Amino acid sequence: MNPDASPAAPAQVPQIRYPRLDALRGFAIVWMAVFHFAFDLNHFRWIQQDFYRDPFWTLQRSLIVSLFLLCAGMGQALALHQQQSWSRFWRRWRQVAGCAVLVSLGSWWMFPRSFISFGVLHGMAVMLLLLRWAGPRLPNTACLLLGLLCLALPRWVQSPLFDSRWSNWVGLVTHKPIAEDYVPVLPWLGLMLWGFALGRWLLLRQQARGTGAAGLICGTVPGLLQPLAVLGRWSLSFYMLHQPVLIGLLTLAATMRT
Repeated sequence: MNPDASPAAPAQVPQIRYPRLDALRGFAIVWMAVFHFAFDLNHFRWIQQDFYRDPFWTLQRSLIVSLFLLCAGMGQALALHQQQSWSRFWRRWRQVAGCAVLVSLGSWWMFPRSFISFGVLHGMAVMLLLLRWAGPRLPNTACLLLGLLCLALPRWVQSPLFDSRWSNWVGLVTHKPIAEDYVPVLPWLGLMLWGFALGRWLLLRQQARGTGAAGLICGTVPGLLQPLAVLGRWSLSFYMLHQPVLIGLLTLAATMRT
């Protein structure tokens, strides 16, 4: 059976953009870039901050990842609403998974003792598969409850079996691994499920009331926010390029300083 075929879906469905969701994603990536710039300044010893224990930095990291995953969940709800084909989904998924491999290789080169074996892109690659399969089968109430369970489960269940680099991707670890980025399936799948439920709810509101609450993601954005919307459309490319550029510039600055 061809998974792309559906009696209710035409062969080609035009994919439209949602500028407000793009702008929200763009805001998240700018916030992430500012965070990484501060991290890089600390790495080059231009500032002295504890990015691993200081709540000011650890809270920002959690909020940035949460915003990314909420956007990803909403994006999946909108993609399914537009009857996105499996071939289009797999094309995008391969891009995310391929970039995750490159992040692991690059971080291993820079931080061999704390390289990223399962960071935000690795987590998104796995969670997108789960959401693509389970999302259409779950009502919104189930998404909310299952999301809450995902968030709570790592607090209730931990086992040394999940502490290795080959198994810590699940998230039920007894201690956080030493890594520059770590975004396991649990608890973070909960945020993506909530984003999926939110996106679907906004779409239902749009259908029921014309625009209504769905204008939060489906409406236009002011001209001042257009750059964020454009950036949000190219978030993966920006994610992959911004750190090499920042590190290159700071390396050049450090060379000129000496």
